[in-house]
Amino acid sequence: MCREPDPAVLYPDVAVHGSLAAALQAEAAAQGMSLPLTVTSSDPLRHARITSVVPHRSSSFVTAWWHERKWSFSGSSNDRLMISGSTNDIRVLPRVIRGWAEGASLDEISKTATFDLLTGRFEVPDNNPADVIASEWQCLLKDADDADWPQYRALIESAHAEPKLRRLYPYTSHWALGFAQKPECPNFTPPFVSISSPRGTGNYTIRERSNGPALHYVATASEAIAIAVDRIPAELLQTTSEHPAQDS
Repeated sequence: MCREPDPAVLYPDVAVHGSLAAALQAEAAAQGMSLPLTVTSSDPLRHARITSVVPHRSSSFVTAWWHERKWSFSGSSNDRLMISGSTNDIRVLPRVIRGWAEGASLDEISKTATFDLLTGRFEVPDNNPADVIASEWQCLLKDADDADWPQYRALIESAHAEPKLRRLYPYTSHWALGFAQKPECPNFTPPFVSISSPRGTGNYTIRERSNGPALHYVATASEAIAIAVDRIPAELLQTTSEHPAQDS
């Protein structure tokens, strides 16, 4: 049985300061800045919370890995992950943390980082559904572009190119693509299609829901998307026609 290493052994430089928050504040001070960090009492050596002056930037953390000396940074806006990345160099974290805490733009924060941070989403301070949907599409497009999976990338790009689907909130479950009427609680929308991509050779599989029986097998992403469009419920089409697809 693999036992979890003692964080004081894996992170002795952090242990000297008593907490990850204190270690990061000390590093920031050495770089001529201060950071709004809070100690997480349940795991002080591996977890610190960030406080931002921007109200919708919440649930932001720096977390140390358990079995490898590395730190992850994550920042959410209106409970949607905006930036996320990992580094093995604690010295590069203070500028990223300060940018997030002081309200710098996502692009500005990314430019200060030496590791990949952007998720593809853009911030929607007022949380309006049309922009949240457009932001989620951008996240899926980046995810598909980064994935070593041409069939999945073709599926996401084909879906995004279809205006009737682009008006809907896209989400994935076990890499199968589905759609919801609104960003909040996608599962509350009655399921109408779930599309799984092949890896290498094979067909796209169309189901009504991700764990349902296969309804169709098709060779191309465009065929799969055509079936998805045909399956959009009439009442959902009527609702989405009231909210034109966003250009991106």
